Amino acid sequence: MSVKVNGLTKIYGTQRAVDQVTFEAKQGEVLGFLGPNGAGKTTTMKIITAFIPQTEGTATVCGYDTNSDPIAVNEKIGYLPEHNPLYKDMYVREYLGFVAGLHKINNKKKRIDELIEMTGLGLEQRKLIGALSKGYRQRVGLAQAMIHNPDVLILDEPTSGLDPNQLVDIRNLIKEVGKEKTVIFSTHIMQEVQAVCDRVLIINQGKIVADDPIDILRQKVAGQNIITVQFKQKVHKNQLLGIKNIKEIQAEDEFRWRISSGSDNDVREEIFDFAVANKLTILEMKRELSSVEDVFHQLTKG
Repeated sequence: MSVKVNGLTKIYGTQRAVDQVTFEAKQGEVLGFLGPNGAGKTTTMKIITAFIPQTEGTATVCGYDTNSDPIAVNEKIGYLPEHNPLYKDMYVREYLGFVAGLHKINNKKKRIDELIEMTGLGLEQRKLIGALSKGYRQRVGLAQAMIHNPDVLILDEPTSGLDPNQLVDIRNLIKEVGKEKTVIFSTHIMQEVQAVCDRVLIINQGKIVADDPIDILRQKVAGQNIITVQFKQKVHKNQLLGIKNIKEIQAEDEFRWRISSGSDNDVREEIFDFAVANKLTILEMKRELSSVEDVFHQLTKG
């Protein structure tokens, strides 16, 4: 129940849309697939789902090659593309029944009922798809992607058009599904990545520029450690300059300070020793991490 991509390349004319991409997404993992527009995300997803062929390299889903076994790959994958293609003149239940029939699902009614509950379509299930809001159409698309209980879910911008309440529901659903299945999804909402993903893969100009668990990524790319410390007593900047390995000191007020050090220097122990030596009481001390958005900008700028 994994996706393996090795040396994947897609060339359109003189453009390398995807350039030697290699990664693996495993069962029980939610992989956030990030990149600026035109970076190669959607092309990679289309290759994994056997929608288009690659120019070079290999892609396998649950052991099946996307070129030699595309039908087997499609049986293992649930796919929600970026532009959600739906039959707008069909009713929600009718459409899900149609998709269930394509997958030859036994007891279609039971499975449709399960998906309608999971995706929050209960009040909309007897409406025409064309009459639904964009957010509810996304839910229908997600339901069709999951209806055959696939081992792998490929979701391209799955939360596009959802309101804040719907976002919470779908994020929770993705996290729950990701406990048992392999989930790869792309998004431009960085808060969503931090809320849902176990691991983040960033692609830029067709190449992978980062592939790490989310916390490691935020530490690794930051380039510095920032410690926020609040003392009970007033402290002057000249006093703090005596702490080893610091690069910069910023005052939020006379009690609260932001202290920066190099990426390899966590100076919390030095700050604690400084406080003891100067008979100061520390009320709060915490290490700040770069946000995913900060990391994304740093790796994809230019």
